[in-house]
Amino acid sequence: MPNQNTHTGPSFSLKNRLARLVWGVVDVTLFRLSPRPLHAWRSFLLRCFGANVGRGVHVYPGVRIWAPWNLDLQDQCGIASGVTLYSQGRITVGRLAVISQGTYLCAGTHDYNQPGFPLITRPISVGAHAWIAAEAFVHPGVTIGEGCVIGARAVVTRSMPPWMVCAGHPCVPVRGRTPLETAGLTSQAH
Repeated sequence: MPNQNTHTGPSFSLKNRLARLVWGVVDVTLFRLSPRPLHAWRSFLLRCFGANVGRGVHVYPGVRIWAPWNLDLQDQCGIASGVTLYSQGRITVGRLAVISQGTYLCAGTHDYNQPGFPLITRPISVGAHAWIAAEAFVHPGVTIGEGCVIGARAVVTRSMPPWMVCAGHPCVPVRGRTPLETAGLTSQAH
């Protein structure tokens, strides 16, 4: 980070701030005003700003994205309207994963133990076949395991294991879930 003191200046470079300004203009015009079915168009716009976007990705026009160049959206994942991807750090959403409406993935925080509260970014990873239900909050540095289901309005402060249903504030594993490969439900489309 160019500045370690958030009281005296911005945490990001001028280049980063200018890129976010341009993205902001594209976001409120070409991205958010696009019709809901135009997923390919929004994927194209995200790629133009450095996002890694796989095939068949569904990003709805009501998604708020801080920095597209910090996104990795793998094949056939879905990001619902009202989701915030606060991508100060890297956010990866795995193949066939679903992020439901109102969910907030936050890849940045501040070190409150240091003078000036310097910014800290930590990546968030959502595994393949995972589902994060409505209005959940995912903290920086969290990994959601493959096939994991995060319950609605959960607050995820630590990584969650694969093929578990997890819920609560703070989020904890509640019960196991059958891997989709075992149940014969995995999509073979690539």
